[in-house]
Amino acid sequence: MDDGPGRERLRFTVLGPVRAWRGATPLAAGSPQQRALLAALLLRGGRTATAAELVDALWGDEPPHAALAALRTYASRLRKALGDDSEALVSESGGYAIRPVNGRALDLDHDLAEQYAAEAEKAKASGDRGRARELLERALALWDGEPLAGLAGPYAETQRTRLDEWRLSLTEARLELILESGRHADVVSELTALTAAHPLRELLMLALYRSGRQAEALAVYADTRRLLADELGVDPCASLSDLHQRILRADIDLDAPPVTSDGPGSTDQVIVRPQQLPATVADFTGRTTFVSELGAQLATAEGSVMAVSALTGIGGVGKTTLAVHVAHAAREHFPDGQLYVDLQGAGQTPSEPEAVLGAFLRSLGTPDSSIPDGMEERSALYRSTLAGRRVLALLDNARDAAQIRPLLPGTEGCAALITSRARMIDLAGAHLIDLDVMSPEEAMNLFTRIVGEERVSSERKAVMAVVGACGFLPLAIRIAASRLAARRTWTVSILARKLADERRRLDELRAGDLAVKATFELGYGQLEPPQARAFRLLGLADGPDISLAAAAAILDLDADAAEELLESLVDTSLLESAAPGRYRYHDLVRLYARDCAERDEQPPSERAAALSRLLDFYSATAANMYVLERPGDRLVDHMEATAFAGLEFADRTTALEWLFSEAGCLLACARQCGGPETLRRAADLLLLTKDLAESGADALQYEQSNVALLAAAREAGDQHAQARIHTALAYARTLAGRLDEADENAKSAMLLGLAAEDPFSSSYAPNDRGIIANSQRRHADAEAYLRQALTAFREDHNQQSEASALCNLSRVHLDTGRVESAIQLAEEGIAIYRRLGAKRRLANGMYALALAYTQANRLVEAAEQLGAALAIFQDSRQRFWEGMTNFRLAEVDLAARKPAAAANHAELALAALRGIGGESRRASVLTTLGRALNDIGHTDRARVCWQEALAIFERLGSAESSTVQALLFPAALT
Repeated sequence: MDDGPGRERLRFTVLGPVRAWRGATPLAAGSPQQRALLAALLLRGGRTATAAELVDALWGDEPPHAALAALRTYASRLRKALGDDSEALVSESGGYAIRPVNGRALDLDHDLAEQYAAEAEKAKASGDRGRARELLERALALWDGEPLAGLAGPYAETQRTRLDEWRLSLTEARLELILESGRHADVVSELTALTAAHPLRELLMLALYRSGRQAEALAVYADTRRLLADELGVDPCASLSDLHQRILRADIDLDAPPVTSDGPGSTDQVIVRPQQLPATVADFTGRTTFVSELGAQLATAEGSVMAVSALTGIGGVGKTTLAVHVAHAAREHFPDGQLYVDLQGAGQTPSEPEAVLGAFLRSLGTPDSSIPDGMEERSALYRSTLAGRRVLALLDNARDAAQIRPLLPGTEGCAALITSRARMIDLAGAHLIDLDVMSPEEAMNLFTRIVGEERVSSERKAVMAVVGACGFLPLAIRIAASRLAARRTWTVSILARKLADERRRLDELRAGDLAVKATFELGYGQLEPPQARAFRLLGLADGPDISLAAAAAILDLDADAAEELLESLVDTSLLESAAPGRYRYHDLVRLYARDCAERDEQPPSERAAALSRLLDFYSATAANMYVLERPGDRLVDHMEATAFAGLEFADRTTALEWLFSEAGCLLACARQCGGPETLRRAADLLLLTKDLAESGADALQYEQSNVALLAAAREAGDQHAQARIHTALAYARTLAGRLDEADENAKSAMLLGLAAEDPFSSSYAPNDRGIIANSQRRHADAEAYLRQALTAFREDHNQQSEASALCNLSRVHLDTGRVESAIQLAEEGIAIYRRLGAKRRLANGMYALALAYTQANRLVEAAEQLGAALAIFQDSRQRFWEGMTNFRLAEVDLAARKPAAAANHAELALAALRGIGGESRRASVLTTLGRALNDIGHTDRARVCWQEALAIFERLGSAESSTVQALLFPAALT
């Protein structure tokens, strides 16, 4: 039968319910016995199963009287279900098989999983752990619950056991790969859940140990030994016991793995083998990958092509040093000589190719009388002279590709190695390498080799400070180390202090005729006026990098014009392209750019204007994001006016992507704009980006930015700005669990907001004080503050904040035993969120309602609300709320007597709250985790969790310590 156009393939699944499809259309697989027949045939890989084998598979030792007839009926019904593909079910030799029809393959999830697993093995063998892990995850994703779900019979039972064991082995292999990559903390929660039913305790012990949780790792072994003794009367296996001993010894091997022939010539020509390479430095260090890559590239010159490699990077990054080192190492491949020239490309008068060709020809033995005039004639003779020879040309410090092209040998057996500050993207066939600064380890090794081990061995921290101040730039490190080596009375710490002052750092990095500033000056001097202006102004921004849109704002240009300028600076290596549409300076180049701005930017007010445009761009864009994220919130209506437009977003997902990708730049801009003209706009920017306080990764930087700006606001005596910054700090410190500090900030925000007649601060501050008071069990104060906030929000028509206050008031009612009114208040808040379409805030309402449902023992409804909220928090990258929601799910699971699920959610909560949320919340999660572990029989590990929780609560002077003591010492209460 012809397949025909558009004919869709059959698809089958056995790694879950047994099902069949043609393309996307489901086929009726029939009764359980009929599906059991289908599964038995699918799992034989096209081989024929006899009728007797199939009867045994379906019914075992007790087949029905008419088993054969039933078997034929099932087969007939399967053919009918397969329709146009009925030929896939083959009858032969008294049995049946399922095979492809007309060469059109069948899709079976089991076969695809086998394929992924095999490819994963190959990837792992080749050292590509990331690819192997991805393939294993694809294989495991094919499982859809229990394999062969709902099927009876001995064959199904046997295969189900096999498939479960296979799934476990794939899971174990995936977890081992994650451990090998050093991501041990990421697997603890999954292993905790798995060990409740499967023997993966070695991996769990290792993951806990590498996560710094040694006591829990040892407790896992104690639990295992006790369970084995109680249930089987045996001891743990040798490998588990060995791991236990190695953990006790703190074995360092358990630590985490931390990414020829002479050329022809005329009879009167002397054959010369030039050896022009400069001496390589004795203290060359690092650059192992580049040395290998370039060495391998140059070795190809022995083949049929000329090898051309071009090294690009900023001045001082070590291009020449690396090229000379590689060229010396490759000399054996070029027995006919090595040419060298400094093309002076970074200076005002670069070398002319015609003059360089004359010098090369003389070095190769060509008499002056035989050297023609004109570049093209000399280039042709140069290539002819090199024909049949194996010569390396090191063309150092090139200006551009046009200067290089006439100097390329052009014949097989020869090679050219080029260094330049300009990227040789228009040099056809060249192997391009962008040379970056050294790694910290390489930088420390270089510094140590110059200064001497005896002077740095006791000051490793100071050494790292020095090389860090040098931006890991080899030239700067060499200058700093040389200065120290020449001054025997200096210590490394003295040098580090000198370099700590950014205003003098470039002046300090000078030794003899070496100077970092002079190296940068050469590149700056070659820029056209628009390029030079862009170079100066972009250096003013403090962020780690800058987007094209933000750069356009600084330069007051449209995006296309800005991109053209920025890309031209990238081509000169004065600016780096960090990613498509993003740019950054090397730290020392940024300092130099600022020096140039102070010296050359006229009028001086343009520097302040550029930063003001950047602040306006960030504030306007953040406002657009805030409106999508918090519809109905009135902050944007109470902002200071901005003069520069921001980006627009199609949806909240894109808006949040922008926020988190720009976090470092936004916060740096706010810190930088503490002057009188920009202070209030900077305070608004921090309020607009308050989601960063919940993300975990940016929480500390967010708080520090507020602290820095608050100092500027106090110095300026600006009550309005102070009130707003105190509001942001109250929010951040509440999330961090530092409630006393948060309350002081909220109190200041309330008083200053009223004095400045700021409706935003004076309404938000009592809401924050209510949250804090309730957490501190001052319930009467909490209710009073929240009622005050509710009135203020309603007067300001701030509907979203009104909903927030209602949900917060629900918590107060819940904590004072008014469960029904707590539910009603949370539902009122949720109704407002739904009406506004405030998806992100809706999750907070669901969280509050779930707490009330939990206390009302409506556990199914509580779990539903928390599950829906968790999905929103994860989508919004709110790590704090993701962690707290997993914690509440663990409490619901415990109440529902699901301890394994509770342990999993508690572990996920610990992982999410790592570094955020405060110690008190961590102790609460540990207490719940201990309860769950205790309920599944892991009593020793449970005690470790409780002991850690008790230590935290006692350190904080918390009343919860008595609860944990009762768990640890129940006998003391009787």
